[in-house]
Amino acid sequence: MCPVRESRRRSRSPVARASTRPTSRDVAQAAGVSQAAVSLVLGEKWRGRVSEATADRVREAAQELGYRPNLAARNLRLGRTRTVLLVVPALTTEFFAGVYTGAARVASAHGFGVVLYPSPEGIGPARDPFGSARAALDGVIASSMAADALTAIRGDQLPLVMLDSDPAGSLGAATVNLDIRDGVRQVADHLLALGHRRFLHLGADIASWTFEVRARELAARLENVPGTRLRTARAPISIEHSRAAAETALSAPGPRPTALVCDDDNLAAGAYKAARRLGLRVPDDLSITGLDDLALARAIDPELTTVRLDAELFGERGMEALLAVLDGRTPPEGDIPVELVVRGSTAPPC
Repeated sequence: MCPVRESRRRSRSPVARASTRPTSRDVAQAAGVSQAAVSLVLGEKWRGRVSEATADRVREAAQELGYRPNLAARNLRLGRTRTVLLVVPALTTEFFAGVYTGAARVASAHGFGVVLYPSPEGIGPARDPFGSARAALDGVIASSMAADALTAIRGDQLPLVMLDSDPAGSLGAATVNLDIRDGVRQVADHLLALGHRRFLHLGADIASWTFEVRARELAARLENVPGTRLRTARAPISIEHSRAAAETALSAPGPRPTALVCDDDNLAAGAYKAARRLGLRVPDDLSITGLDDLALARAIDPELTTVRLDAELFGERGMEALLAVLDGRTPPEGDIPVELVVRGSTAPPC
């Protein structure tokens, strides 16, 4: 009798259904081949070593028996855990949820898993979540983190890809960035074209390269236009903190700014509250812009003019870069494009 048909007959019996998980030895016996042949076929290394008919017979036997390879044992032999750590500043931010979604999608397509780990204070130092990360991980992707915050996690032995970080000073094997400079340029050019000349920059009170870039680029863009004035206020990324900072800045002596450029949509939401407390109308008395294009940007009224950052694509590119590093390939270069979305929060100054 054909070994596969015999295995099919056995698998339908009550005894077979009650048996333990099938092994490669069971597949070999059902297909009438050696265990080595089973390993070759199921590991996709059979071509030139066993016949196509034999390979078909092994696959059929494995399917009939419901056999699944022991990936843990296989990875141990290969020296790979097929696990990547994604370090983010916080789990409560919609943007980083998108980064994780994109990274996990690419990882899954390549047989990898992603462990998400928030740095306790937003930017390091982050503790090793595994006790010995080097033994449990193949690599690390770190988003918006200070490079020295990762020492405890990766030491000098794990491949590292940095997101939203200075390429010149990054310790990672690769760096993936959104084109934040262009996003700030788009905001500045939009407001200048509307006729604004008095600006307030509500910056994130976080020591991070990405926020330093936003401040520098805005200042550089406005310097080139005669008659512009730029003031700066800073606040932690929270609606209440930004409300207080914006209210103080807008109440300061001297000509009031007509345009408020925010580093983040949450800061912009706080600025909306400050404007209303001061009796200012958005956008008639004060134009406000954000950066991220979170769901919040469409929930506030008027809807927020902001820069759309594709968080999922950001995560995808980060994982693709790490997979390239693990395979010994050079990751693709170039920043991810961003897009200004003009909505109801900006208008010409009165």
